[in-house]
Amino acid sequence: MSEYSGYSEEDVQREVTELEHKSATAARIFDLRRIIGGLFVLYGIIVTIAGITDSDAEINKAQGVNINLWTGIGMLLLGLFFLAWLKLRPTPPPVVLPDEDESQVP
Repeated sequence: MSEYSGYSEEDVQREVTELEHKSATAARIFDLRRIIGGLFVLYGIIVTIAGITDSDAEINKAQGVNINLWTGIGMLLLGLFFLAWLKLRPTPPPVVLPDEDESQVP
């Protein structure tokens, strides 16, 4: 014996489609490449500035290598790589099937 839930098959399908679109939008907004790239660029700028302002005594502690400068540049390059990857290969938009066209909704 089946119970009537009050929802038609079309209502359920429309709700599923709306949730899929919202999920795809959230995936594009919270793409890990954007978060990782942004953080590496931010920290890279901070560490590079610290490397530029290092004194001779701090550089001598690292056996003559300005480690903050080189690490900051590396972090900047890695962050820019992630952001370029995001720009060149974005998350594809959700596919709208012809039968899901909103002009057909009563």
